[in-house]
Amino acid sequence: MGTTWRDSRFGPGSYEHSAQEDRSAPRARVNIPASLRASGGKAFHTVVNDLSLGGFSAASLARQHVGSMCWLTLPGLEALQSEVVWWENGQVGCAFANLLSPIVHDNILARYRGDGVIRPVG
Repeated sequence: MGTTWRDSRFGPGSYEHSAQEDRSAPRARVNIPASLRASGGKAFHTVVNDLSLGGFSAASLARQHVGSMCWLTLPGLEALQSEVVWWENGQVGCAFANLLSPIVHDNILARYRGDGVIRPVG
């Protein structure tokens, strides 16, 4: 079984724990085509609906189980490990294992302004 944020490595005061506990991080509404892969499963196409430094929500018609690990791949980025926090009515909410860098976060938001169209940053 994988390590979760409840384990000692992710205990209070750790970087990982902060990523999970700070649910008040500002969320940006986006529309980003991506792929999501659950642990032990095949990747599937999805659309990320909101994004924060600590996590995201995305479309997932298949039920995702709370506490399971998954990997989100956004265009131009390596897969980001995350943990399923909730799944409801075809939407999944996940917390990143490591907070997104504010620079990476801002770059993503600059490229996607809610319409799924990628724009050059410059």
